[in-house]
Amino acid sequence: MYQIIGTWKMSLDGIREAAELLRDGGSAGDAAEHAIIRVEDNPAYSSVGYGGLPDRDGHVVTDCGFMDGNSLRAGAAMSVENVANPIRLARKLCGRETNWLLAGRGAEQAAVTFGLPMKDMRTEACMRKWQAERAKIPEKLTAYTGHDTVCVLALDQAGRMVAGTSTSGLFLKDPGRVGDSPVIGSGFYCDARFGAAAATGLGEDIMRGCLSYEIVSLMRRGASPTEACGEALRFLSSRKLELGEDAGSISVIALNPRGETGAATTLEIFPFAAGGPQGAGLQAVGKDAPQPRPVTEAEMSEQP
Repeated sequence: MYQIIGTWKMSLDGIREAAELLRDGGSAGDAAEHAIIRVEDNPAYSSVGYGGLPDRDGHVVTDCGFMDGNSLRAGAAMSVENVANPIRLARKLCGRETNWLLAGRGAEQAAVTFGLPMKDMRTEACMRKWQAERAKIPEKLTAYTGHDTVCVLALDQAGRMVAGTSTSGLFLKDPGRVGDSPVIGSGFYCDARFGAAAATGLGEDIMRGCLSYEIVSLMRRGASPTEACGEALRFLSSRKLELGEDAGSISVIALNPRGETGAATTLEIFPFAAGGPQGAGLQAVGKDAPQPRPVTEAEMSEQP
């Protein structure tokens, strides 16, 4: 058995290619890294990697995370500039006993030490957008519409399981702001005995529920990936409503050791890509449609 799942339509091409790697005996780590890099390298996706939208001061600053579910080792970096593929840095840091969560200059220095490619992550398009919007920063920043953090969960034929995340964070965020993506247990979590989970959306809300750890904990207690995603998200959303807040913008995905996948969302629709022995394609869930269903790219044409 092998399986891979990634957030948003933007992950589809990478998921298709990564599923082929898994089919041919490739490792879960290589597959997840490949799928995420395909998104990081595409400037059309303004919430991840090269061409990501800048912070308030005009810097493209990225966060990333990677976890090996067989060893429970993780690697992550936050507030990183000029690292061409942040997911590669997170994976390089994974396996260390200490110094596996790095920030800012320290993370960038580690990338250089590892020999990872470095480049200016700004594009003309993202800087034009920043120039046009920086004078009217909204009082309340919101997650992107139709795409956000790229999250990938993978299981290979040897039973290895990983989780990975990569994002450039909120457009016009305060310098130094960090969301959930590099935070183990919130943006991602993986224990190969029970499953893996990852989250996309407004990081400040996701961290309040430690959603990825909660989903894996529910799978440990016997819930299916779909059930675990739904229950964890309902619990956080209901608590926010009790506090007089709205449910927010959050979507989650999960994978278990049997290759079963699941997802849940507070949005009208959340597309995700999945690939395994049955092939690769798009699926979607909605806040009022919790059961994943196959969808076509044409149906998701409004979703980046």
